Amino acid sequence: MSYASDIHALKSLINENPTWGAIKPEHAARMRAQNKFKTGLDIAKYTAKIMREDMANYDKDSSQYTQSLGCWHGFIGQQKLISIKKHFGSTKRRYLYLSGWMVAALRSEFGPLPDQSMHEKTAVSGLIEELYTFLRQADSWELNHLFRALEDAQQAGNQAKAKEIEAQIDNHETHIVPIIADIDAGFGNAEATYLLAKQMIEAGACCIQIENQVSDEKQCGHQDGKVTVPHADFLAKINAVRLAFLELGVDDGVIVARTDSLGAGLTKQIAVTNEPGDLGDQYNSFIDGDVIESASDINNGDVVIKQNGKLVKPKRLASGLFQFKAGSGEDRVVMDCIASLQNGADLLWIETEKPHVGQIAGMVNRIREVVPNAKLVYNNSPSFNWTLNFRQQVFDAWQAEGKDVSAYDRAKLMSADYDNTELAKLADQWTANFQRDAAREAGIFHHLITLPTYHTAALSTDNLAKGYFGDEGMLAYVAGVQRKEIRQGIATVKHQDMAGSNIGDDHKEFFAGEAALKAGGKDNTMGQFENI
Repeated sequence: MSYASDIHALKSLINENPTWGAIKPEHAARMRAQNKFKTGLDIAKYTAKIMREDMANYDKDSSQYTQSLGCWHGFIGQQKLISIKKHFGSTKRRYLYLSGWMVAALRSEFGPLPDQSMHEKTAVSGLIEELYTFLRQADSWELNHLFRALEDAQQAGNQAKAKEIEAQIDNHETHIVPIIADIDAGFGNAEATYLLAKQMIEAGACCIQIENQVSDEKQCGHQDGKVTVPHADFLAKINAVRLAFLELGVDDGVIVARTDSLGAGLTKQIAVTNEPGDLGDQYNSFIDGDVIESASDINNGDVVIKQNGKLVKPKRLASGLFQFKAGSGEDRVVMDCIASLQNGADLLWIETEKPHVGQIAGMVNRIREVVPNAKLVYNNSPSFNWTLNFRQQVFDAWQAEGKDVSAYDRAKLMSADYDNTELAKLADQWTANFQRDAAREAGIFHHLITLPTYHTAALSTDNLAKGYFGDEGMLAYVAGVQRKEIRQGIATVKHQDMAGSNIGDDHKEFFAGEAALKAGGKDNTMGQFENI
């Protein structure tokens, strides 16, 4: 509904209620326009459609890939989307990512925790709700400026300008975008996964990412000691998430199935198998073990399975975990991905140890032999040393071509001594092109960085602390922060306005008319930042 038509509808409603005479329909219509989404479920339904459209567009044209940055606080997510709109004019194909790692490290009431699913379950849905609260406030903040400009144009009698601004209001693009939300390994059994998924969807999540690690043994994807579960266990949790979406009416909700099999060498249990070649049998075929030649090979407490027609004693560690065959990770990844896509998942996440387009494409091409439209969400992880990785990739490529690389020490390519070399410049170019190349060649629909704002917060705080508590004093803030905010047009320079002061002032006038006590008068120092 347009702003003008909403005013018309509200006039009729107010006229039907004679005691509402103090309410101006323009004010009510304005407040409605500044609050487009009433519930988290409204957001989940809206953003699920966006994701589905983006997935279909990517299938037609791989240059239409999507991106996100991980955000650990609502304000960080808000400023990211404001920045995107400022620089690119649209939020199209730009999402938010909610990282379980950052929830554990930054949002747990226990304080900083490792990425092992030890934080409170509700911290995840709480952060989703917080992110969308701040994004909705960004809508209200941006529209508030438009409405103020509209009033100024109307009071000046400039009808052409007023119509132009009213069109901007009616066509306003929301800051609300899809969030890909990390549910880790599901925080317990399938029922626990279902309950938490419901909370996350009710908070606004249209996309949930779940991994195939054992829930109570969960490790960060870039650490050792990862333990996977048989496919039946994982698929039960995918079903639980799907049913949560369907129960809540988010019929096109998106599920990302993550596999850690490339780096996971252990399993907690042997899969149930009913016949040769079924998923359980395929899973068990990768378990390392010794062929049993006679009954004397079996000791007290040993487990015996049938593998390729032979009896095998699986290798079991002192922890009780079973070991997979060395070098089987890629084959297990392909099997995991195919099984997930054939049983309810929409997108894949393959956790790798390095950002290498060729390695990722090798696995995706095998998956696409069975599921042609397989698509990935890929972690452009800060756990990778991107500089060293790409410099080494260039080094290896040059060496394979027979090019002289004697001027470079492969193990020390991270050194600043190489920054201005031909190799380093080409490596930076490969890094800049990584997302485009991987979207085209390796089936990556969505590129994300899991915890970039964790690192940017630390870096900017370090720079400010170094200068402010050192010789620069106040200049460290003025030159390093405020002057840059002013010159780069960062909205937070007017922090009172960003926090809603102007919205509050306008509401006061709506509520109390001329009796309103406003904060934005001549003594408000925010006026120092007007017209700059």
